[in-house]
Parts: sequence; C-alpha cells; structure tokens
Amino acid sequence: MNTMKNISYFLLLGFLVVAPLYSFCQTPESRLDSMGLSLPEVSIPSANFVKWKLVGNLLFLSGNGPDVFGKVGKDLTAEEGYAAARETGLEIIAVLQKATGDLSRIKQFVKVLGMVNSDPNFTAHPQVINGFSDLMVAVFGENGKHARSAVGVAALPNNMAVEIEVIVELKD
Repeated sequence: MNTMKNISYFLLLGFLVVAPLYSFCQTPESRLDSMGLSLPEVSIPSANFVKWKLVGNLLFLSGNGPDVFGKVGKDLTAEEGYAAARETGLEIIAVLQKATGDLSRIKQFVKVLGMVNSDPNFTAHPQVINGFSDLMVAVFGENGKHARSAVGVAALPNNMAVEIEVIVELKD
C-alpha cells in the first residue's frame, strides 16, 4: 500500500515539474497548432505604407483589421466584436511571422492600440479588444501580455469592425 502511495506521489510530482516545462518549451507556432488555428495570408497594403517597420529591437505594425464589417453596438454585438478582434489577432500574428521569420523571436508585446468602430452609445470597447489580448496570451504566454488602449471611433476604413496596431520587442 505504501509503495502505491509513493508511486502516486512521484507521478504527481513528476507531472507538476514537467507540465510547466512542457508549456514553457512550446513555441508560439506549436500553440497555434494545438489550438487548431492557422494563419491567413498577409495582404498587400492598400495605400502608400508598409505592414511593419523595424527600429532597433522594436517592431511597429500598421493597423490591421478583420473581414468583419459594421458598427459594434449597432450592426454587431459585443461578442461579434470580440470575435472580430480575435480574427484581427490572427492577421497580426501572420504579419509578425512574415516580419520575423520565427515567432519565437518575439521577446514581448509592448503596446497595443485597439480601435472599435462603434455606435456612439456603445462603451464596452475593452471587452471587444479582449478578443485580441486573450489570443496573444494564449499563443505567446506571459510575453503576449501588453499595455493597451481600447477606444471607440466614429468610423474605420471600409467600415471594418476593429483595427489594431501593435508594437513588439524582438530578442537580440
């Protein structure tokens, strides 16, 4: 009986030691795979700008948006806005992949600006942009946490539901 108790104790102890290491060793790409998510193709800019700009170790991304259109709080619910922000997150990860060649090069997310195309009476902008933030933490772990602003705007290009800009720091 004591032997079974000892074996159970060591198995539990082994799991508690190995499980966090397994999670720590996973790459952002493998986390995306385990979540069943695939990255979209990176689109070509529609005007005279670039998708990203590298300055030192900081990578600045231009605004990205989903293929979801309308005003949150009028045409779309907050939940649909959340899903649009999450979709935008996948687009941003695709741009980061193209810009870096390896998502593991991302040291940390620094700053995020989330803009919500919203009805004037809608005030749940942070909950909408959580769709993006939650995905970044799921894919990048602690490195995906970021400082953030979430604001409502009167209009966005092509009536997009959200637009998100990102600044990340790359590893040396």
